[in-house]
Amino acid sequence: MRTVTLHLDEPPAVVNAGVGLHGLNAPEERFLLPDLWQIHLHKYEGEIELGGTVHAIKPGYVSLIPAGAEVHFRYRGRSENLHLHVRLPKSGDRYTVPVMQDAGAAAPALAEMFRQAVTAEAPVRANAEAWALLWRMTRLDPGPAGEGQHRSVEAALAYIEEHLPEPFAVPEVAAAVGLSHNHLTRLFHAATGTTVVAHVRRRRLERARHLLLESTLSIPAIAAAVGIADLQAFNKACRRELGASPRAVREAPRKL
Repeated sequence: MRTVTLHLDEPPAVVNAGVGLHGLNAPEERFLLPDLWQIHLHKYEGEIELGGTVHAIKPGYVSLIPAGAEVHFRYRGRSENLHLHVRLPKSGDRYTVPVMQDAGAAAPALAEMFRQAVTAEAPVRANAEAWALLWRMTRLDPGPAGEGQHRSVEAALAYIEEHLPEPFAVPEVAAAVGLSHNHLTRLFHAATGTTVVAHVRRRRLERARHLLLESTLSIPAIAAAVGIADLQAFNKACRRELGASPRAVREAPRKL
C-alpha cells in the first residue's frame, strides 16, 4: 500500500494524542487500530510494512495509516514519534495521500500542529489542529518527479505570510528557502501561475481589505501592518488591486 484515500469535509475526532517511544524492548511491533487512523511524525530511522509495501522511515517523515490496517514497525534502537489516533469522516470529497512522506521544510510546522493537538485543553482544539495537519499533508511534495520543488514553494509561501508586515524582496525569500532568485521565480510560477511579486502584492492587499472592512485600525496603521508604510504607495496599491482608495473601500456599503 503506497497511498491512502481519506475524506476531509469535516474535522477528524482525535481519540488519542501523544509521544510514542519504541524500540527499547523489541526491534519490531505489529499494530492495528480497527476504527482509528494513525498519523505519525517520525524522529528516527527504521521502516514500516503496510499491505506488503515497505516504507523507509527517517526523521521528519510523516505517515498516515488507515483504520483497520495492520502495520509492521521495524526499529533501529530508540525510536520516538509524535502520534495522533483519529476517527475520520467516511464520506465527502476524496483526497489521495502517500502513506509515507518527507515533510521537508514543513516538518517544524507539522510538529507544532502535533504538539498543539497533544496539549489541547479542549477536544475541539485537538480536532482543529489534526484537521489542519491533515490538510497540510495533502499538499506536501507529491513524489520523486518533483522532489524538493513543491516543498520549496511551500516554504516560500510560508515565509511570505510570516513576513507580510515587513519590507522584503524576492532575493530574501529565495535565500530563506535555499534557492537562487531565478530558480525560485521559475518554481513559484510553475506551481502558482503567478510571480512572487504579484503574489506578495495580492496577499498584502487582501489583508488590507480585511482590516479596512473589519477593524477600526487607522489607514496608516493598516498600511504599516501589511508592509506598505508609505501612504502614497498604499493608496496607489489599493486603487490598482482593490479598485478604490483605502477610504472608499472602508466606506463602501457592505453586502449582506
